[in-house]
Amino acid sequence: MNLRHSLLAALVAVLWGLNFVAIDFGLHANGREVPPLLFVAMRFVLVVFPWIFFIRKPDISWKAIIGVGLFMSAGQFGLLYLAMALGMPAGLASLVLQAQVLLTVLLAAGFLGERPSRRQLAGVVLGVAGLAVVAVGRSAVAPLLPLIIVLGAALSWAAGNVIARQAKAASGLGLVVWSGAVVPLPLAALSLLVDGPDAVLGTLADLQPATILSALYTAIFASLVGYGIWNRLLASYPSSAVVPFTLLVPVVGMSAAWLALGEVPTPAELAGGLLLLGGVATAVLTVRATPRQRRDAVLVPGLGAGLRTADSDDGGRLAAVAGSRAGAREPDAP
Repeated sequence: MNLRHSLLAALVAVLWGLNFVAIDFGLHANGREVPPLLFVAMRFVLVVFPWIFFIRKPDISWKAIIGVGLFMSAGQFGLLYLAMALGMPAGLASLVLQAQVLLTVLLAAGFLGERPSRRQLAGVVLGVAGLAVVAVGRSAVAPLLPLIIVLGAALSWAAGNVIARQAKAASGLGLVVWSGAVVPLPLAALSLLVDGPDAVLGTLADLQPATILSALYTAIFASLVGYGIWNRLLASYPSSAVVPFTLLVPVVGMSAAWLALGEVPTPAELAGGLLLLGGVATAVLTVRATPRQRRDAVLVPGLGAGLRTADSDDGGRLAAVAGSRAGAREPDAP
């Protein structure tokens, strides 16, 4: 990528990394706890309206749109916000959520028949080892439940990635907006059931400025602006050139959480995080082909980087899927 587009990709990583701190501020505005599922519903009202009246529906089935909305949006963010409301630190959440890269590789293998390469399998093993170290370190200082819920969010995001990849929507932003329409009513209803009408109505009647600003940031900057830039880059470059920038998200997220919230990860969390990011990097970073491989290469339509060499195994097909909001045309991040 040229310098301008590389800077835009880095900007998206910054917007997504800051997203976690924005969520934390909104959930705990002025010492008042905002019901997490209601907060997600508020975010997606802003993602959908008024944009849905100006952006055409993607040329894919309603089943795919609903599936992406349920898994990538409602499931991912509902679980992420719930975990953070239960005490999951914003910086650590930005790190653990990157497990979606590894889970996407496994789900794509199981449901799309895309056999992962040895390199990607090595990345999965390394990432799982990192998550295990994070879990051990986390259990020494806090309950494991929020960590497990964030892993559930990562799994939901990965499932959304696979559904969106199979659907192959031409408009990434259109998919974000139209699939987002699935979120507000079910999560608002679930919040009424879980939190009670008094908590929901009381929150809406006394919205704090920090909560409003947080919802605006997550909807406009993290979702619409971030994904608008991201999908434009994916339309111009191979996924293998764009996706690695997501490795900056937890770096920004953890740094911002340290500066803004005073969150200091434990040595075990740092060590496990480095292992996890190493696994993600192993799964998504590609190795340049040798001159002989380039001579033998054949074009494989619709596969991100686009080249498959005669010397490579079928796992090369997953270079674009692994790790991406990109492959799904929508994060969480969040």
